[in-house]
Amino acid sequence: MNDLKEIARKIKDSDDFLLVGHKAPDGDCIGSLLGLYLGLEAMGKRVGILLSDPVPPIYHYLTAVEQVKQPGEIQSQPPNLIFLDCSDEQRVGQETFALIQHRNCSINIDHHQSNNFFGDFNYIDASAAATAEIITELLLHMQVNINAAMADALLAGIIMDTGSFLNANTTGKTLRIAAELLNFGASVNLARINLFESKSRKELLMLQRALQHLDFTADGRIAWMSLPYQEMADIGAEDLYPEGLINYTRMIEGVEVGILFREMPAGKIKVGFRSRGQVDVAALAQKFGGGGHRQASGAQCEGKLEEVKSTVILAVKDVI
Repeated sequence: MNDLKEIARKIKDSDDFLLVGHKAPDGDCIGSLLGLYLGLEAMGKRVGILLSDPVPPIYHYLTAVEQVKQPGEIQSQPPNLIFLDCSDEQRVGQETFALIQHRNCSINIDHHQSNNFFGDFNYIDASAAATAEIITELLLHMQVNINAAMADALLAGIIMDTGSFLNANTTGKTLRIAAELLNFGASVNLARINLFESKSRKELLMLQRALQHLDFTADGRIAWMSLPYQEMADIGAEDLYPEGLINYTRMIEGVEVGILFREMPAGKIKVGFRSRGQVDVAALAQKFGGGGHRQASGAQCEGKLEEVKSTVILAVKDVI
C-alpha cells in the first residue's frame, strides 16, 4: 500500500500513460477514467484510455468520452499503466489484458475491499464510496485546477456508485468531495438528465423482461431476476448493461439479498448481488470467484442458467 501523495509524485515525475478500467464499465469506472484523463492532459502529459467494452450511451455527455479506445484501436502501448476501479488486473477483460503485458510501471487505484494489490504502486481505500472520490483527492494532491469537465466526470462516478448518495457507502467525506466538485463547476442538472432521465427503449424493455422473471424464496428474504440470453437478443439488448437494474430486487419489503442472473454466450452466467446491509455479499461473490463490496458485488459462473440459479440461491440461503 502506497500513500496517495506518493502516487501523485510518481505520476508527476512520469509521462506517457495508458488508463485502463474494467470490462462492462460502470459510471464510477468511466467517471474516474475521464476525470483523470482530463487532469493529466491539463498537466501536459501524454495519456490514453483503453476499455474492453464500449462506453454506455448515458455517459456520452461527458467531455473526452470519444478518447476512450477499444483493443483494436490501440496502435502501441504506453510504458506506464494506471488501473482504475479494478479489483484485479484480469477485470480489464481478456483482449485488453493481452495487450498490456509489456509495461514499465503499473499503478493500481481502487476502492474494492477484494483488491489483490497487483500493481507496482497501489492505493486502495475501501472506505471510499467510489474510485472517483479517490481521483478527486489525487488531482488535488497533484495541484491540478479541476475544471467543470473534470468535475462532471467525477461527480457522475460518485453519484452512480453511491446510488445517488443513498447507499451505506456514502460518508461525510463523500458529500464534502461532491460539494467541492459542484464548486468546481459540476452540473447536477446535467447529471440528472443524462443519468436518470434519458433511458433508452431497450433499457425499459430489459427491465420489463427482468420483472417478468422476478421470483422469491418462501420467506421473502431473497429475491432474484433472470435475463435469458435469447430474450435479450430478441430486443437487441445483449450488449446493454444498465447499472440500476438489480436494485429493483432490493427495493422490495422484506428482501435482504437481491440477485440478478444474466445469461451470456458460451455457457457463462453473470451474477450480481445486492444486500440491504446485514449480509456481506462480497464474501458470497468470492465463493464463486468474484468480489466487490459488502452490499454490492458480482461473479461469473459457468453452466446452465437454471442450474447456476439453484446453486447460488442455495448458497445465499445458507448464509441467511
